[in-house]
Amino acid sequence: MSRLLEMTLPAKVTICEVAPRDGFQMEKEWIPTEEKIRIIRELAKTGIQSMEITSFVHPRAIPQLRDAEEVVKSVQDLTSIKFRALVPNVRGAQRAIDAGIKKLKLMLSATDSHSLSNANCLVEEAQNGFAPIIELAEKHRVKVGGSISVAFGCPYEGKVRLERIVSIVERYTTMGIDEISLADTTGMANPKQVFEMLGHLKSSFPQMTFSMHLHNTRGMALANAVAALQQGIVHFDSSIAGLGGCPYAPGASGNIASEDLVHSLEEMGIDTGINLEALIKVANDVKHSLGHDGGSYMLQAGPCSQLHMKPESQEKIEQ
Repeated sequence: MSRLLEMTLPAKVTICEVAPRDGFQMEKEWIPTEEKIRIIRELAKTGIQSMEITSFVHPRAIPQLRDAEEVVKSVQDLTSIKFRALVPNVRGAQRAIDAGIKKLKLMLSATDSHSLSNANCLVEEAQNGFAPIIELAEKHRVKVGGSISVAFGCPYEGKVRLERIVSIVERYTTMGIDEISLADTTGMANPKQVFEMLGHLKSSFPQMTFSMHLHNTRGMALANAVAALQQGIVHFDSSIAGLGGCPYAPGASGNIASEDLVHSLEEMGIDTGINLEALIKVANDVKHSLGHDGGSYMLQAGPCSQLHMKPESQEKIEQ
């Protein structure tokens, strides 16, 4: 008799909410600072423990986030959440630290084409520029995490070779970075690719903590999340209402929706520490506030636990 294979998955994962940065940066209409702060505070009530709150890029690059300092300073009382911010250079890092950020996330692309579009320099040049940021962070006892955008596929160069990712991770390691976010920026990854890449990276860099930043451009984000779970990954980024995208990646669309990810994990018996009902409420509120969502199954159909009244029997109807 054949035996059913049991899927081995983590018992608990940590989700980092990235809507205040990745989600809001794509909005053309200005979101008032007070509204951003309100949304962040509402998210804090859902049990979210980690949040990418903003990006300290030049205001001309991302006008929507020009109020980064004010937003960060206004939520310092939310001590139950670990806030992080994306920084492109040492000046951005200094702004973030001065505002009260305790964790910085570095910006790096996997390909030169995307790097030129996103950072106006080649990948090697961009990574060389991290030294003063890391030095500044160490001076202020601030944590630094790495990232690799378009890690699985680039809209300009296509599929990214594993060897390319390995070389970037190796360089991060020499800089003392022990945490890297792998981003499927334009939703080009597939589960087999994710599973195999993570397997190789985890084996080659056992001391490194890898997290997944998945976009749902082609409807593959959840499948890719499951593949990552099977490799023992327990850190994921997501965005309420599926908001987000990359202004420097053609065709990029929203992140995997936080409420969809939490629902899926709960259905598989994986603890997130997040109240799904409260999260859906915030996502729906944000959708109405912005006038749209980026693609959310929970906002469309609701969770599986949301049952409907049974229909009357045919016999009763005929009577």
